[in-house]
Amino acid sequence: MPIPLTSAPTLADRLRTADRTLYGMWSCGGSPLAAEICAGSGLDLLLIDGEHSPVGLESILAQLQAVAAYPVTPIVRAPIGDAAILKQLLDLGAQNVLVPMVDSVEQAEAMVRAVRYPPLGVRGVGSALARSSRWSRIPDYLARAHELVSLTVQIETAEALAAAGGIAAVEGVDALLVGPADLAASLGLLGQQNHPDVIAAVESVIRAGREAGTPVGVNAFDPATADRYAEAGAAYLLVGSDVTLLARASEALADRFIGPAGGSAAAY
Repeated sequence: MPIPLTSAPTLADRLRTADRTLYGMWSCGGSPLAAEICAGSGLDLLLIDGEHSPVGLESILAQLQAVAAYPVTPIVRAPIGDAAILKQLLDLGAQNVLVPMVDSVEQAEAMVRAVRYPPLGVRGVGSALARSSRWSRIPDYLARAHELVSLTVQIETAEALAAAGGIAAVEGVDALLVGPADLAASLGLLGQQNHPDVIAAVESVIRAGREAGTPVGVNAFDPATADRYAEAGAAYLLVGSDVTLLARASEALADRFIGPAGGSAAAY
């Protein structure tokens, strides 16, 4: 007899019951081992990146399996807001999906439909073949799937900024995530995530989300900026990544033992 299983709390569940700002980091290197190490760090969230990272479905699956034993909430970012890709991510067991570059209410509504089964949406039905339902071991998965999945959309452009209030109010959008890097570029401030105009824009999205009752998160690797967004009401913050931590820590080792100039080049 199969073991009846239950789903873990979604990101929406975590945000709804949180009594503080949640903190997380990105898994960008594609390594299940690195993802597992990060999952045991004590952070609340781990965002597996399928947009800017060298990962495919098998790598995402392996990372989800590696972190499943830890009390961290994994989120998977799709490379694009495409219904077929979202279907694959959901079927392999991603409960929490993040869609980049959502610029309008219409796009947000389409993403809601993509993560829900008919009649609520257009998600293809294949759960009996998939890890999402643990191969039909989660009771009533088809009927309850819309409650067991959370959808977050990213605000990353001037167009999305103007539509943020409407996007936040779309039923089925569980959270927003502001991407200051792309937002800065869209505002003509490429590489200036901490420019006053960008910070003001991010804070305006936080306010719009609060007015709509939708949690807003921000990508903020600078600690002082992260603190500012937390004080402004951000519900969650992504404050680092596996690859940047490794890059900066390895550079610090080189600075400590070789010197800031890197020493003389080795001859090979």
